[in-house]
Amino acid sequence: MAITFASFVVLATTSGFIYYEGSKNTVALTLNGEQKVVKTHANTIKELIAELDLPVNSKDYLYPSATAKVKNNQKVVWKQAKQVQIVKGNEKKTVWTTAATVEALLKEQGIVLNKHDEISKSPKTKIKNKMEIGIDIANHLTLVDGGEEKKVWSTSTTVADFLTQQGIGLNEFDRVEPSLTETIQKDGVINVIRVEKVTDVVEEPVQFAVITKKDESLEAGKEKTITPGQQGLVTRRYEVIFENGKEVSRRMISEKKIREKHDKVVAVGTKPLDSQVSRGEETGTEFYVTTTAYTAFCNGCSGRTATGIDLRANPNVKVIAVDPRVIPLGTKVFVEGYGYAVAGDTGSSIKGNKIDVFFPTKAEAFRWGVRKVKIKILE
Repeated sequence: MAITFASFVVLATTSGFIYYEGSKNTVALTLNGEQKVVKTHANTIKELIAELDLPVNSKDYLYPSATAKVKNNQKVVWKQAKQVQIVKGNEKKTVWTTAATVEALLKEQGIVLNKHDEISKSPKTKIKNKMEIGIDIANHLTLVDGGEEKKVWSTSTTVADFLTQQGIGLNEFDRVEPSLTETIQKDGVINVIRVEKVTDVVEEPVQFAVITKKDESLEAGKEKTITPGQQGLVTRRYEVIFENGKEVSRRMISEKKIREKHDKVVAVGTKPLDSQVSRGEETGTEFYVTTTAYTAFCNGCSGRTATGIDLRANPNVKVIAVDPRVIPLGTKVFVEGYGYAVAGDTGSSIKGNKIDVFFPTKAEAFRWGVRKVKIKILE
């Protein structure tokens, strides 16, 4: 009986064990990409996780949910979330993700890159916990180098970095707008101005002055050169600045005389015309002319005649304006009612047999008015 009882106990235990094991549910697990099959009496996914001692948190991917009932031949997927820092320009963001690769993470975060953008990790790189991914977004910029413009893409953040990236070197005097430390702006313009300083040595003339001296023996209005003038000559050294090949400034830094200048000296006649015009022999041609009168202070008048007579300095001189084709300049004449005079001036309205007689005052000119008189050419 003892043997029979012992056999019964063994049989019962074995049967119970077989029943217990046979009553377990079979579950196919995919844990972080690795597959395994387990048998469990767990009622819920949460109990199954506890049974397997998995470090599941709320950021992980778990399917079905923790509250779901465990079923036989069920498939359970668990992906452990990893912490990743995304550095995009000056922005830093920490995210939890179950994405397997960098490419999948970018898609998950809605980050779209173009072919000019740069990323620190290859898109196919597998995500690791506490991984840092740097993203540099390319800006569309205009580069003007020495006046030549072109469009470029760049991920640089400062002007200095941009120039280095583009392989652009700067000479000693070159300048950049904006400055090298400035931050790159979207659709900005980087202007590299090529500056060159050169020394230019040239020979330049020095103009002589004209010095006038009064000569009482010379007729008023006439001039005579006493000493001819001669230009001087100097060598001047200039500092010349070119920007993009164009001269923008010129500064003289030294000067050396090569030849002295010599001023021109001119004698100016002051002999009154009254003493020049005498009666002479009145045997010249006589004819009638229409006359008007003018002064040295009329509108548009300079006070100096066509032959150089200064009417303002010689108010008592007797001068008439003529048409040189009828009465040559310098001719001595006798004007009826006016007296002896010299043809020393011209006028735009003096044409043909018409003359304009000079008076020192407007009152005298108005009194003369317009009249027809006889004129006689003197020898």
